[in-house]
Amino acid sequence: MIIVKFGGHAMDDENGNFANAISTGILRGEKIVVVHGGGPHINAALTKAGIESEFIEGFRYTSPEIFTIVERVLTKDVGTQLAATLVRSGVNAIAISGRELPTFISRKKSALIDGSPVDLGQAGEVVSVHTAQIQSLLNDGFVPVLAPISANESGDGGLNLNADLAAAALAGAFESSVLIIMTDVAGIYRNWPDRDSLIDVISADELESLASTFSDGMAPKVQAVLHAIAQGAKAVRIIDGRDPTSFDAALAGHGGTLVIA
Repeated sequence: MIIVKFGGHAMDDENGNFANAISTGILRGEKIVVVHGGGPHINAALTKAGIESEFIEGFRYTSPEIFTIVERVLTKDVGTQLAATLVRSGVNAIAISGRELPTFISRKKSALIDGSPVDLGQAGEVVSVHTAQIQSLLNDGFVPVLAPISANESGDGGLNLNADLAAAALAGAFESSVLIIMTDVAGIYRNWPDRDSLIDVISADELESLASTFSDGMAPKVQAVLHAIAQGAKAVRIIDGRDPTSFDAALAGHGGTLVIA
């Protein structure tokens, strides 16, 4: 099984490269789940509402007002549009929210990656994943397109999830799955911004020893990679989603940075 995190500028898929690659993967017999982000779309909606976006070490501060907008954009706009694009390419896709059933159950995130305390409002961290609905859809021949929204374990409303970490939690719940994270860079760099320091293959243990050197948006991605492997995913590949050939190459086992258990 392949779990794909689709987000960032990779979502500007004007030529349908992502949809075509998903279609190719399905024809090869792959079972695929897409976990999508939607940061640029959320930022645009917040700006339209006169709300300034605030990020702390790569995580979005989510007030109740912001959560309402985030949930609407991800579930009503981004997810449904992405599923419709896939359907037009012949993929039997269906958009769902991680809050349904629920698939994701989370608690409010209270610490950053380095362990320092933080208040991120209604931003969550996954504590459990229920795979029944996803598995049922896969068995029926669907490609689930999953929005990173979760139920709060307290039973009090929903929480906004970092899409990388949501995809990692899902990959961990499906043992022996492969997680592909589409991002805005070619992979993980040992010494960013030195582009010659791109890592081709690295073990999870070695990556963990480097984890404290990453910051901003890459920090949650590294945390997601380590979490996915620790929970049971057999490998994670980080690729540049802006490259129209990168996802098809990743499905064939090439490109970006491959992290192995």
